[in-house]
Amino acid sequence: MAKVGVIGGSGLYQIDGVTIKEDVTIIDTPFGPPSGHFMEGELDGVEVVFLARHGQGHHIPPSRVNYRANIFEMKRLGVDAILSVSAVGSLREEMKPLDFVVPDQYVDRTTKRESSFFDEHIVAHVSLADPVSPELASILVDSCKEVGVDVHEKGTYVNMEGPQFSSRAESKLYRSWGMDIIGMTNFTEAKLAREAEISYATLAAVTDYDCWHSGHEEVTVEMIIEYLNKNVENAKKILKLAIPRVGALTEFSASDALKFAIITAKEKMTEQKKKELGPILAKYLH
Repeated sequence: MAKVGVIGGSGLYQIDGVTIKEDVTIIDTPFGPPSGHFMEGELDGVEVVFLARHGQGHHIPPSRVNYRANIFEMKRLGVDAILSVSAVGSLREEMKPLDFVVPDQYVDRTTKRESSFFDEHIVAHVSLADPVSPELASILVDSCKEVGVDVHEKGTYVNMEGPQFSSRAESKLYRSWGMDIIGMTNFTEAKLAREAEISYATLAAVTDYDCWHSGHEEVTVEMIIEYLNKNVENAKKILKLAIPRVGALTEFSASDALKFAIITAKEKMTEQKKKELGPILAKYLH
């Protein structure tokens, strides 16, 4: 069985049927400390690793999340696929609060975060033409339908920097670009997961209409929390169905993402960097 990672809020590992086996505290990685503890458990025979993206109690802002450490440790723990659960704002009338979206594309508007493992000494250019793994997206969509929630099977997620919400002008600009939902975290994770050859997909929970919609209030933290709390039980039901199905997969679309991406000659790679990236590069260093 494949090993499944879940990144989201700290309560997601409290899914009915999940048995938590170990609380793994990682002090450090080659990229610094991760967001917090990794909770290792099991659901229907499938090993699951849970991580609270913003730390226990949500104390790390989006630009300060150590995405590299989080994804690196998921790789070191043997995770094959990551299901990311996130709150998002909607930029489309038909994508209503309490709906779910499984985006197939992302646009990056961030400027302050490290989004590659290959920042020095080893150069790799991974394709992000299709950043979402279709085998995971299909499972999430089917699981949403079985739970009975409204789900949108595709969409483009624009990743803003934050921590502030959009201005009205920005919100209208993103709509004019054809963006569908807006959030602060997921494309950075998707980029790093692809580099680590971990399949990745987002289960996006719509909490608001950002601030473009004249018929609705502008987004506030209180609004997001209210709708996220309403959606969290549905998210748990969706994951309860999705995790065993992902665990049963025998092939993952990101498993050879680095195969033709590394362009640095082996003799030019530093020993320190090869050691640091060992969990990611091991099969390519023989």
